[in-house]
Amino acid sequence: MTENINLIVLGTTKFGENACVLHTLSREHGRRGFMLRVGKKTSQALFSPLSLIEADIVPNPKSQLWTAKNVTARHPLNGIRSSMTKNSMTMFMSEVLLRAVHEGMAEDGIYEWLENSVVTLDSFEGPVPNYPIRFLLEMASAMGFRPSREDLLPFAPEHRELLEKLLEAPLAEFLMMPMKGEQRNSLCESLVNYLGFHLDFPLKVQSLAVLRELYR
Repeated sequence: MTENINLIVLGTTKFGENACVLHTLSREHGRRGFMLRVGKKTSQALFSPLSLIEADIVPNPKSQLWTAKNVTARHPLNGIRSSMTKNSMTMFMSEVLLRAVHEGMAEDGIYEWLENSVVTLDSFEGPVPNYPIRFLLEMASAMGFRPSREDLLPFAPEHRELLEKLLEAPLAEFLMMPMKGEQRNSLCESLVNYLGFHLDFPLKVQSLAVLRELYR
């Protein structure tokens, strides 16, 4: 039976000439990949990192790889797609999720949190260079780790005072907190390591290099 659901795009894997596997997060199925037929007229923007889409899902009784079709955008994300910096952030954010949330995982509330995070990033008009740090801290909470200063200090001992301020700051104050580029890079890497430690496997996030370029 076909099911229409809301999805968040985490990435794609090319499958032959006219298809791809669409890696997604949804309220109903958690992290799951779907086979999708694509043509020359298919808008690739639909599959950009963290795109908010809806699709008809068709179960396959003979395979774990179900089919998605009739994909449409639920939110244009103009604030993200018109900004090279925000697009780079979503590339990093989606890769962290792909590495951390394995196929079949379904954490309660993580879909709602991620959708809100994407819409929030899209809504900001000015630069928000601290947003990936906030995202990583919120992700840890969404996955049940509840980071505290004591938990984080072994991973970022050189940022003791800054961590204390960040953990206590409301969103607006957090995003406006002055930091040097090297501090942002170091904190992002430390928080990725923190997530990997709690998940019991290292997160080899290639797009950390993208953030390093942004924050030079």
